[in-house]
Amino acid sequence: MDSEEDSVRLLSKDDPQEDGSESPEQLRREIERCKELYSVLEQDHAKLQVAKEAAEQRTQELRKEELHKISEQQLPLKGDEERAQQISAIKEENNRLRQEKQVLKNKLEELKKKNDPVMMLLTLPEKKMIFKGRTANKEDMNNLMLTPLIRYPLPGGSALITFEEAKVAQRITEMREHTVQLSCEELDQCRVRVQAVPVDILLPSALEIRLTQSSRSILLSDLPSLDISKEALLDKLELFFSKTKNGGSEVDSREFLEDSDQVVLTFTEDGVAQSLIERGHTQVPIGKGKYKIKISPYMSGDISNLQLQPSRCPRTVLLSGIPDVLSEESMRDALEIHFQKASRGGGEVDALAYVPAGRAGSAVFVEDTS
Repeated sequence: MDSEEDSVRLLSKDDPQEDGSESPEQLRREIERCKELYSVLEQDHAKLQVAKEAAEQRTQELRKEELHKISEQQLPLKGDEERAQQISAIKEENNRLRQEKQVLKNKLEELKKKNDPVMMLLTLPEKKMIFKGRTANKEDMNNLMLTPLIRYPLPGGSALITFEEAKVAQRITEMREHTVQLSCEELDQCRVRVQAVPVDILLPSALEIRLTQSSRSILLSDLPSLDISKEALLDKLELFFSKTKNGGSEVDSREFLEDSDQVVLTFTEDGVAQSLIERGHTQVPIGKGKYKIKISPYMSGDISNLQLQPSRCPRTVLLSGIPDVLSEESMRDALEIHFQKASRGGGEVDALAYVPAGRAGSAVFVEDTS
């Protein structure tokens, strides 16, 4: 290149004038050549830098492409392993469910072989009790009469039927299996088989209760029968007993006792209840009249000991295995018609409760006073 030759000439310093010295004009030309050479070198350096960066970027892209190819080759392998693990887990779960199904099936077969109702094996019936004190004589004040109300669970596809005579119920349970003929507008004539078993319930045989008198509550009884709602009567009582001139104080709560015509009032302060209890009675104005209301202590009881014994219902039979082929009313009528016929071992039906398949219900047993 001319520029390289010029640079050599400049560095040699062996090009003097004829008199052995360089003129100013020659020096200026040499300076201009150096500037041009420096500019060319800077441009070359810039081009080399751009080429270097492009080469590095291309190298990184090639590396990324190579890694992507490797990951794509490995991904199917990982996917196959995961699918294999999932299939194996599903097979294990299916085997476990089959085993559980077999166990439940065996238990069901055992239950079918027994004569006891299924629900008696699954759960104990709820026992709701009503206590009535006999206070005619002071010696009998600690005596209580117990009237249990037994709530008996009924699963779907079952019925409880109570006959007027115990011998009919016994005859039905001894026959065990019954074929009931169905005939109505909803279904052509067909027959269904149902199982009949006796009904056993648990009744209390011994009961111990620990009684505690409330320090802030009173029991109001002998309430008048008026043509007003219970809520309106509670408002009248709260208004009367919240006044200090009537011996009361601020009322914290008021409520009717369940299944009774008695009211419990609870005050916010101690001592108020006791002073009212000592009175025994008070005149309460309600509407246009005044009524004498009895005030008694409010006792809360905790059962400290309860012993139960099985008892068989002599007139009631449990029917199970009833298919859901008719409406609830039609099936109830069909069962009652079948079991009241003496030719089929039945008799007069006193009550019948039916629960269709897929639902659940309960029957309440009360004391037989007949």
